[in-house]
Amino acid sequence: MAVKIRLRRMGAKKAPFYRIVVADSRYPRDGRFIEELGFIDPMTEPAQVKLDSEKVRQWIRNGAQPTDTVKDILKKQGVL
Repeated sequence: MAVKIRLRRMGAKKAPFYRIVVADSRYPRDGRFIEELGFIDPMTEPAQVKLDSEKVRQWIRNGAQPTDTVKDILKKQGVL
């Protein structure tokens, strides 16, 4: 099972809101997920980000691969 840390799109049309989740790479973008790690609201200035850094580190230690976008977010938050 290839586990990814990725974004799950939520919110209304033209008002995106993303949750950072751990999911099997075979699941659809907005489908089933294993655990929620935080959220990002890009509509605010600056973008509001909230993460559970301990859970993120634990998942990365266990082999979960963040996507490129999530990797950038984690670097900006100082988790990676």
